[in-house]
Amino acid sequence: MAKHRSAASLRLCVDRILPWDLKPIAARRSIEQNRHNDPAPHMQRVRRMGVSVHPLKMALETGKRWTPGKTLSIQFLDGSATQKKRVRQHAEEWLSFADIKFKWSAAGTAQIRISFSADPGSWSAVGTDCLVTEYFPKKEPTMNFGWLEDGTDDTEYRRVVVHEFGHALACIHEHQNPKGGIQWNEAAVFAAFSGPPNNWSKDEIRSNVVDKYSLNQLNATTFDAKSIMLYAFPKELIKGPASLARTGTRENTDLSSRDKSFIKQMYP
Repeated sequence: MAKHRSAASLRLCVDRILPWDLKPIAARRSIEQNRHNDPAPHMQRVRRMGVSVHPLKMALETGKRWTPGKTLSIQFLDGSATQKKRVRQHAEEWLSFADIKFKWSAAGTAQIRISFSADPGSWSAVGTDCLVTEYFPKKEPTMNFGWLEDGTDDTEYRRVVVHEFGHALACIHEHQNPKGGIQWNEAAVFAAFSGPPNNWSKDEIRSNVVDKYSLNQLNATTFDAKSIMLYAFPKELIKGPASLARTGTRENTDLSSRDKSFIKQMYP
């Protein structure tokens, strides 16, 4: 069941945002994987006569989706047998709704490489960004579960694993959906996340909580308060809209109906 947490107990995954100089590389590799990631045909139609398209602008508008039907190879770089089994169990929840397959490889270079010890946090490359080996070297993780242990409660295991594999399939954080319209109490947000358990810098807080993606960078539904990609933010951190300022957002531990329908649209 969804619940609320205090700001002091919030554990959020960190967005692995590629440096500006690597975005054109990421764009090129994403288009090689899935031609529908290419924004060029659309941009050619809408641009004014005689106006060129800047390569970086195209990179920013390039999608990160895999080709529907693709088999993604996944490798564990460390972790116990129990950790691996539990990750595999919950990750495969996506496969009931997306035309994607997982191949759990014991060795070799995989597209998704999982660690439990890279650092204390949880995070994942977003979609095809994991192919940018200049940022995610081939023998290093593209996904990390820093606080999941053998004895971690199963609800928490499911919440974190399904969330991170949502990123691996190119889903963004729901609280950064521009259609959500969350208005932050920024002073409270900076105070909450600069301390434990996150200990983030001001720039990290801004990129992981406050900033929103532009509409042309994503294929988003309207804001989904039940999405597995949404974290539980207490009402003290939110100024608006009024409904969320009264209650905060919930901690969701299962795929919502919109999560399921959206991932079907992403990978039909």
